[in-house]
Amino acid sequence: MAQATYSSEAEIVDKQKGKREALCSSCGLCSVKSWPAKESIQSCVFRVGWLGGLESELFGRERNPNSFEESRFGITKKRFVAQLKNPIPHAQWSGIITRICTKALESGFVEGVVAVQNSQDDIFVPKPVLATSTADVFKAKGNKPALAPALLSLGEAYEKKLKRLLVVGAPCHVHILRDFVKRSPYLKDAEIYVLGIPCTDNVKPEKLRWILERISSSHQTLCHYEFMQDFQVHLKHDNGRIEKVPYFSLPQELSQIGVFAPSCMSCFDYVNSLSDLTVGYLGAPFMPNEKRQWVLLRTEKGEELLKFVEDELDTYPEETSGDAREAVKMNVERTIEQLKLGNKAPAKTGRRIPIWVGKLITYMMSKKGPKGLEFARYTIDFHILRNYYYVKLFYPEKFETIVPKHVYKVLEEYGIPK
Repeated sequence: MAQATYSSEAEIVDKQKGKREALCSSCGLCSVKSWPAKESIQSCVFRVGWLGGLESELFGRERNPNSFEESRFGITKKRFVAQLKNPIPHAQWSGIITRICTKALESGFVEGVVAVQNSQDDIFVPKPVLATSTADVFKAKGNKPALAPALLSLGEAYEKKLKRLLVVGAPCHVHILRDFVKRSPYLKDAEIYVLGIPCTDNVKPEKLRWILERISSSHQTLCHYEFMQDFQVHLKHDNGRIEKVPYFSLPQELSQIGVFAPSCMSCFDYVNSLSDLTVGYLGAPFMPNEKRQWVLLRTEKGEELLKFVEDELDTYPEETSGDAREAVKMNVERTIEQLKLGNKAPAKTGRRIPIWVGKLITYMMSKKGPKGLEFARYTIDFHILRNYYYVKLFYPEKFETIVPKHVYKVLEEYGIPK
């Protein structure tokens, strides 16, 4: 997997270990050979910061921090829940993103799609691709739960002089892309459309198999996993079996510092707010026999993309119930204490709660816990607050640059000190 290694300025000192670790999302742009790497690094999100001026340029304003929904979900034209009437086999959900990409290519609306496939050697290793056919797009179906050098394919698009591109990416990819297009001349002549995927908490590549071995009863046969709205991790095996592990019964090793990528622990845009169209699942209600997705339309270009599938969608209004506030605050306070200890925190192992007890808690949460938009709030708020303290404690020299203004309002809502 291509790694960006030029960002020495983005390194920090881990006070406990005395070692330096790069703050890098491995987006792939620094590895492009079609222009100098020093020009790519100017657009690094950890140099430019999350949202702020980029949000203003895209929408003509920054989000309203006093708006409960906008401060969490970003600026939108409309939001709704949807699924394809005829889901694409083996797609992540019903396949809305895959369908948009294939129709955009087949119609000639775009000449290429910047996406990520799975490596042939390891299904959990992402492989960047410039898709120019339906077959290429189908090979990119499904989530890749890893740091992915998706933007590496922009170099190929530039060399081929493609004028109309569709980029599918995580929040870090989209932030870096937006800044690079604004700052550098190389993609100025290309009309670029952006399909955003919500993303958070990628495990470091060297830790992934180690963690999966502790989560699953058969980690060797895993081909996919997702943290779902029913408060369980759904782990799909190569024979089609779905193994479910409650959040409450996850191995305690997951809470150790150094498991998740520092770039993910320093992210403040879970819902991909600078995309033209965001498609995920976070705010959709959990329906065991359906594959409903959460769609956030943000720009006029997003409207053009959505038109490709509008007639193929069953759509539903957003729903919300429950109250996430206390659960967020309890989890955040515990996590902050862990962060303050740093690498001196006790290395706890095993499951704190047995799976059978975790399933009882999950059942109770399914009756009274947060659902729909409130589940989205639960997840987004936890990561905003946790990441705020992570950056403050471990990347203090980047704090003012990285943390966007609306985060302070969320801290205030929870009564958590700055």
